[in-house]
Amino acid sequence: MEAFESFVALTMEADTEDGRLVVSESIKFSVTRQTAKTAHTETQTHGFEVDLVGARRDKLVLATVKSFFGSRGVVAEHVMRESATKRFNALYAMINDPVVRDAVVQGAANRYGYPIDQIELRLYVGKFAGGKTGDHERRIRDWAATQIVGAGPIRVFGLKDIVATARQVASSKTYRDNPALVAMKVMEAAGVLAPTSNHLG
Repeated sequence: MEAFESFVALTMEADTEDGRLVVSESIKFSVTRQTAKTAHTETQTHGFEVDLVGARRDKLVLATVKSFFGSRGVVAEHVMRESATKRFNALYAMINDPVVRDAVVQGAANRYGYPIDQIELRLYVGKFAGGKTGDHERRIRDWAATQIVGAGPIRVFGLKDIVATARQVASSKTYRDNPALVAMKVMEAAGVLAPTSNHLG
């Protein structure tokens, strides 16, 4: 599990809307689709990876995690499959390609025994493109709200959402041997973390 994925997994485990999630590492699903050849019908099968899987009795969460620290950030056109460069769009095939995402959701339903309407897709983002303007984040969130897959719209979590939940987890006195959680506790003990806020931006 990559470092940022470990951080996100920590916050997914603390998902208390309707009960906590048990989170596991990445898993691949095979997706078969028709090629662009017109002379005859031909299909290809590729593996598509879900970064994190969260489960509880009545919900299965399939999460795509993109940190993109040290780069431009997550670009709206790429997420929305509107870039002229196909390889950029393909980075988000799990959420922006209807054939892929429907096949993955169905594959997860078959593998784990959940009905389709209990499977939720999520996108976790470390850094959105656009900086302080928030334009890319807004457009991604607006687009995701229109994409009904499984249990409903694709849910988007930005860094402020993720960190706010992690701070709540770190405030617990119970010790857990989790690198992301220990890092939060160390910084908090050193007094280098800003005061918490109840508002999620």
